[in-house]
Amino acid sequence: MREETAEVPMHLGFYAGWPRAMSAVPVIEKVFASRNDPGAGNVTANADMAVTKAGSTPSNGPGNYFTGEVQVSGNYKGSDPARIGGATVSFSAGARTAWHTHPLGQTLFIVSGRGRVQKDGGPTQVVAAGDVIWIPPMVKHWHGATADEPMAHFAVAEALNGSVVTWMEKVSDNQYEAGFLAY
Repeated sequence: MREETAEVPMHLGFYAGWPRAMSAVPVIEKVFASRNDPGAGNVTANADMAVTKAGSTPSNGPGNYFTGEVQVSGNYKGSDPARIGGATVSFSAGARTAWHTHPLGQTLFIVSGRGRVQKDGGPTQVVAAGDVIWIPPMVKHWHGATADEPMAHFAVAEALNGSVVTWMEKVSDNQYEAGFLAY
């Protein structure tokens, strides 16, 4: 594996230029060093899997962060060194999150129904089952169901220094109703 990886900077040099290619060498060295260091956060092959059973976590969305009836379930968080976590969130018709950001971004997988998503200053977009939405780091946004149909999504985000989300003010009814792009 090391021999093959050593060839990567050489091939990159022809396409990206030698200075850029050589800047990859310390990164490659760090990756191999971390694989050889048992204290570098490697997960062993004997580690136990974690199963979060349906109904095993609280299911009501906190009123400070949502408008309308929202059920948050299946909360999970990876164990160190993983930083990933998520939950399934079900919105009744018209329900939505407050404005918020994620330090390392967020991915939403729309599981059922139709919903809305909007970044601050942008149009509201309608999304439906099967859609995947990527919200870049620190982009102020909200998401929820359409006014006439419920929506459920699976949300995934990574923590930075222990923080996954920064909640802000609630989305007003006027903000919720304005600026739609049809699906």
